[in-house]
Amino acid sequence: MSEKRKVALVVGVGDAIGSAIVKKFAREGLIAIGVRRNGDKLIPLVEELTQEGHSAYGWSCDARSEEATIELFERIERDIGELDTVVFNVGANVPMSVLDTTEQKFRKIWEMACYGGFLTGREAARHMLPRARGTILFTGATASVKGSAGFGAFASAKHGLRAWAQSMARELGPKNIHVGHLIIDSAVDTQWIQENLLVHKQNRQPDDIVNPDSIAEVYWQMREQKRDGWSFEQDLRPWVEPW
Repeated sequence: MSEKRKVALVVGVGDAIGSAIVKKFAREGLIAIGVRRNGDKLIPLVEELTQEGHSAYGWSCDARSEEATIELFERIERDIGELDTVVFNVGANVPMSVLDTTEQKFRKIWEMACYGGFLTGREAARHMLPRARGTILFTGATASVKGSAGFGAFASAKHGLRAWAQSMARELGPKNIHVGHLIIDSAVDTQWIQENLLVHKQNRQPDDIVNPDSIAEVYWQMREQKRDGWSFEQDLRPWVEPW
């Protein structure tokens, strides 16, 4: 029986980090699958990679739904190939003051940034453990280690995601599953950042904010690490600070 092709799944694929990760893994030879709540927005990304001769899919999935997440993983294993790398990259960076943080807003941010990570991580482990191999990576932020004014709900969710990833790493590492957490401690070079954060900034220097492709490169490096030198956490920031 021929060996099943290896799949990289990215949960939470926006126009920046998530798309860059999908492109990187597809161009490295894996079947790349990106999902987001509105999968139709991934059509241009999939078409670009397909035209280059790579294997890529873009599907809809709400990472907050246990039923949808379970079905997603089962569909991949059944119809596409073996899950080699799973990346949880859902955002939820919504600023609000303490008094403006309603129960509904807090719960939604937690569901997106933390609970969704629990579901994705658990299902990834469920399929990887019988094979005793695989990589599970979580996208963190400055808020993963520092709660800032106006970002209490986001910081609490990101702290929780980091704790979940740490516990997974300790439990799954001895079973040959590499779990990692990447802290993006910087503004990311997107159109919104360029138009809103940088438009008035003076004395700009080259490479003064992190490029999504540079972030994706680190995710690939984490996947390629030898198990005698696995790293759990890496933080990414440009050479000039602070922001």
